[in-house]
Amino acid sequence: MRRIDFVLDRDHVELNQLLKLVGLADSGGAGKALVASGAVRVDGAVELRKTCKLRAGQVVRLGDTEIRVAAP
Repeated sequence: MRRIDFVLDRDHVELNQLLKLVGLADSGGAGKALVASGAVRVDGAVELRKTCKLRAGQVVRLGDTEIRVAAP
């Protein structure tokens, strides 16, 4: 499994933007499509809200990649 630590520079980041920022989606629109497909999990549960606000301590999983959202 590949692990990415994403350090927030604000209080939250939207899920589709996070996927773009870490390179798992080419754009915010592509990130929205990934979320809509049901392929993304947040804290172990399938997340279908494309602009779900993620905060420090949450874990996002897409395929074999895990993204840990961390405080600055």
